[in-house]
Order: sequence, then structure tokens, then C-alpha cells
Amino acid sequence: MAQMDYAALFAATPSPYLVLGPDLVIVEVNRAYLEATGRSRESLIGQYVFHAFPDNPGNPEADGVRNVSASLRRVLATRQPDTIALQRYDIPVMGRPGEFEERWWSPVNTPILGPNGNVAWIIHRVEDVTEFVKTHTAGDRPHAEWQALEAELYARARELQRLNEELRRAHTREREVAVALQEAMLQVPDLARHEDVAVRYLPATGSLNVGGDWYDLADLSDGRFAVAVGDVVGHGLEAAAVMGMLRSALSAAIRALERPAQALEVLGLYARSVDGALNTTAVKVLVDTRSHLIIYSNAGHPPPVLLHPDGDCELLDRATDPPLGARPQHVPRPQAGHPYTPGDTLVLYTDGLIERRGEDLDAGLARLTDALGRYRTLSPERLADALLARLGVAGGARDDIVLLIVGL
Repeated sequence: MAQMDYAALFAATPSPYLVLGPDLVIVEVNRAYLEATGRSRESLIGQYVFHAFPDNPGNPEADGVRNVSASLRRVLATRQPDTIALQRYDIPVMGRPGEFEERWWSPVNTPILGPNGNVAWIIHRVEDVTEFVKTHTAGDRPHAEWQALEAELYARARELQRLNEELRRAHTREREVAVALQEAMLQVPDLARHEDVAVRYLPATGSLNVGGDWYDLADLSDGRFAVAVGDVVGHGLEAAAVMGMLRSALSAAIRALERPAQALEVLGLYARSVDGALNTTAVKVLVDTRSHLIIYSNAGHPPPVLLHPDGDCELLDRATDPPLGARPQHVPRPQAGHPYTPGDTLVLYTDGLIERRGEDLDAGLARLTDALGRYRTLSPERLADALLARLGVAGGARDDIVLLIVGL
């Protein structure tokens, strides 16, 4: 089968298309768009889209730039396609400075994500429905009636735009409430006593896409403390509620039992009685500051990383077992110990930090350990920010992210 020529396909597509960078500069355009706007390719490539197509100053109700700009910002923030209501957006007449031509458009903005999960390009597709609008509003009617119908159509389009904006704001408020609830459940009182521990929690981008990632730190006796991260399957308020129950149960279990494997065994038994808790992953790590020993147990979670001052990284992967509730019968969980040297750094995280669509998990782990080696001299707080930026998720990703860094 012959390989498809995607450049030729894009050029020949009958619908008008622009391709924008995340800075909203035009990087590509197809023939249909050039024909619809009467422009040349050279006059558009490299132009900021709203410099190329400003609002018509002669139209007192012109709001095309505001509407399209808001849509593009939503695409960059949510990484989701966005459709705009039918609207009038006049365009400049080529060769006649200051003159604009009435146009009616039906636009859709679609993101193309890069390897890091961020928006690399935006496809801006428009359908020019000007002739349809004029034909179906004019016909044999008198000019005054045509103007009245055009005004009504425009008013209805603006009302639809307003309702869409109100709906988006309602979703945003609801998501803010959900995130605030989740963050309240993630309060860790013992964390204030650890200056060398940095925590970052980034909720998933997208409307109401809060999830079930969590972290915890519990002070134990004789200078020991335990840290944990976990990930409930799914998103939304239900997953966040399950997360709160499991996190509380594990925090209580480690205080009572003080052995990570036993604490995860108790959590696994408890998870069987909680709807939505099965297949949760979690890793529990006890740090013994007297003997300089790390003791850990892992229930299907990505392995913690021990970073040494020379940049070498070790994966703590010798006590890995299936997720909670994955086995029909109770089986004791494994536990392993690993010595550390003061000056080492312990890194725990959830899969949103390293997983990328269509990529093997080992590639994500390699990217993480490479970044840790690069920034090995930074303090936990600065290291956390540098890692998020280096891995391209500082603004969030499609999945929740927890990152917990412990200076040992």
C-alpha cells in the first residue's frame, strides 16, 4: 500500500484550515482557506492570527477576535476541541486598507498534542456560510425585512455564545469545588515538620477531571517516618472520595503496624469492601533515619527512585506486587530494604508524571531518571519544579500528577 501524502491531503482538503502554534502564530494554511479569505500564503504564514484578521472597527458589535481568542485559550488550557457558535466575523478586503467585508463563519478549534502532552498546534477549521446566510435571509423579501432577519440571526448566535460561556463557567466553578474538596482531603499535618520534603499535586486538566491520586507522610517513633503515594482507577468525585477513604486507612495502618507490607495487606483487605477501590495502586516507604535504611512495599505502582549525589539513580523495584484486590485470595505482600546515604534523595510519583500515550513505560522512567541526574544538586523544592518543567507537565496533564521528593 502506497504511503499517504499528508501534505497533499491537507492542501487539497475542501474545508478552510489554518494551523496555529501555541503562540497563535499561523504556521500553515490550505488552499481552501486562501480562497475563502482572498489571501496569499505568504501574507499569512508567520502572522499572529489576530493581526492578520482584526475586528472590523466599523461594526459596533464586532466581537470575533474576543470569541475566537477565548476559544483558542480554552483549547490551550484543556487540550480539548472547542466549537464556536455561528457568528459574524468580517475580514479585511485585500488591497483596500480600512475596508472590511461582511462574513459569517462556523469555526472549530482542535488541538494536536506533542510528545509531552501539551498543545503543539491548533487546527482552526472554519466554514464560510456567508452566502447561505444571505440567501436564506434575503430571497425575495424587502431590504428592511432582510436586515431584520439578519439582525435576529446575529442576536441568536450571540445568545448561543453567551449560553455556552455560562455553561463553561458553571463547569469551571464545579471543577474548582471538586479540586478544593480533593486538596482538603490531602492535608498532611506531619508534613510541616519536614523541611526537606517537597510535594506537588497537579489535578488533571479538563472539566471536572479530578482524579484519585494521593500522597501521605506519617511520623512514627524513634525518628522514623513513612511516605506513600497512590492512584485510584478513574476520575471524578467518586474516585476522589475513594481516594480519601483509602488514604486515611493506609495512614492509620502504617501507624499501627509500622511495616509497609503489612499496612498494604490491611489496605488490600479494606479495598474489597469499598466500591471503586479495586485495582488501586500504592507504594508505601518507611524511612529509618537511625539505620539509614529504606523499607518499602509496592502494590502495582511505578517504582520509587533513589537519587544519589553523583546523579546515579536506583529504582526501588524489588518488592512489587499486583494492585489492591487484584488477587481473589489474600496473599502476604513482599517487602524489601535498601540502604541510603545522607545526601541521597527519594522520589515517589504517580503515573501521570511519566506516562505518555503510545509510549512504553520504560521510556518514561528513562526520561525521569535522566532529568533527576541533570538536576541532582537542587533542593527538593527546586528539584520538584525543575522536574515538572523538564517533563513538560508543569501546567498539568491529562492525568493527575503527584510528585513527592524527600531529601535524606
